[in-house]
Amino acid sequence: MATYTHGHHESVLRSHRWRTAENSAGYLLPHLSSGASVLDVGCGPGTITADLATLVTPARVTALEVTEAALDLARAEITRRGLTNVDFEAGDVHALGFPDDTFDVVHAHQVLQHVADPVAALREMRRVAKPGGLVAVRDSDYAAFTWWPQLPELDEWLALYEKVARGNGGEPDAGRRLLSWAHAAGFTDVTATSSTWCFADRTDRDWWGGMWADRVLKSDMAAQALRTGAATQPDLERISAGWRTWAADPDGWLSLLHSELICRA
Repeated sequence: MATYTHGHHESVLRSHRWRTAENSAGYLLPHLSSGASVLDVGCGPGTITADLATLVTPARVTALEVTEAALDLARAEITRRGLTNVDFEAGDVHALGFPDDTFDVVHAHQVLQHVADPVAALREMRRVAKPGGLVAVRDSDYAAFTWWPQLPELDEWLALYEKVARGNGGEPDAGRRLLSWAHAAGFTDVTATSSTWCFADRTDRDWWGGMWADRVLKSDMAAQALRTGAATQPDLERISAGWRTWAADPDGWLSLLHSELICRA
């Protein structure tokens, strides 16, 4: 297992709880139908999981995370929404604890960039999908993020994030590699697409820039950067201030590229 770079600080959860099936799994939605069983790998705080459970009811969704503590975040969201068709499982995507041919859909959002062996993970996801079922994955590609104005602090942020993530055993530029990983895992029927998140108005900039300004100082990434010597505290404070400068600029614009795959098992 790789070390999860982000951790679960409030500043991280602020971002992850914004995610919905519509803004983060839109490529999958046309393939979902009521009655389709789903495994949601790396469910995080459960906002996408809950949306999927609503869409496929009365079928069940299984939420998977690496620890019970992480699953508790999803449990809280599912309970808040009053959903009763979600199960919870702690496990490792490299060695899933389910029989072959269990699920109609296996879904993973922003997961493969964090695992030690994404090809092995995809093989396991394929194994537990029913014949003819779907494996749906979506991952960002940090090197393809683009923004304006070209602030040196944001360039520094990107270089630091990629260094820390790779030091943890992950691959932050996973997006461009998804298709090759799927082919290496044995998939032959694959549809590849891409989509973006764009943050360009004042409200979005305040939210995204403020969130990253806090994450740079308070999340697990910050602790990892300091512990490994990848950055000093003044470095982190400078980068954090850069995010707030970007957010305050009326010309500020940011686009985040994501790659998406629909793989037929």
